[in-house]
Amino acid sequence: MTALRQLMNMSGRRALITGGAGGLGRVMADSLAELGADLLLVDREGASTPALAEEISARHRVKATALACDLEDADQRAAMAGTVLAEGGLSVLVNNAAFVGDSNLTGWSEPFESQSVETWRRALEVNLTAVFHLSQLFTPALRAGGGGSIVNIASIYGQWGPDWSLYEGTTMANPAGYGASKGGLIQFTRWLATTLGPEVRVNAISPGGIARGQASSFVERYVARTPLGRMAKEEDFRGAIAYLSSDLSAYVTGQVLAVDGGWGAW
Repeated sequence: MTALRQLMNMSGRRALITGGAGGLGRVMADSLAELGADLLLVDREGASTPALAEEISARHRVKATALACDLEDADQRAAMAGTVLAEGGLSVLVNNAAFVGDSNLTGWSEPFESQSVETWRRALEVNLTAVFHLSQLFTPALRAGGGGSIVNIASIYGQWGPDWSLYEGTTMANPAGYGASKGGLIQFTRWLATTLGPEVRVNAISPGGIARGQASSFVERYVARTPLGRMAKEEDFRGAIAYLSSDLSAYVTGQVLAVDGGWGAW
């Protein structure tokens, strides 16, 4: 019988995480490094990824490399993949980066009638098209290395429609492009799992709302609607990413693991 410590041992494997400098990206990077994986941390130019890579390398004695890439740009995606593959193989691809926009972005955090086609396209480019492209670029390496795993970071809003009562009296928004792109990502996860198996497993994590200083009225309503009685924190995703990236989930593919405090159980 294989020991659990052997199944979770990722020594000798390389994992690439997009959006590596973000809140979730940092936690997932640290989690996989703790299991022994070498890391490739991808984020936009100017992000804190280089400092994070140094920090993780020192703490876990693994190789962590920072790579700059604008995932909206297909040429940059291809160039980044070429750099990665020229230096070695790849065992795990974590498609974590997301276009979430902000209140200052034209045509995004606005009523549906005012949401623009341009911001819709940008959301789909990062949240869905870039995932398709990177998965395609890295598939040969993932197949060749053994134990290949793709983990896509989806959202409860790719599974469920928004409860607009949570947003009343706040400036927060839930644009159509975000939910549609995450819904597409979930279906792409299932499609890719049946296409790349048995060599490569493909799964998704569907996070619930993460506490990040939202309006108190929103938080109170959200918590009241969540069986576990709180919003998520980044630490809640350590186990999920460790499970789906390692051999702990060797017979799991095409699944969406909800880490949402029970949000979807009502």
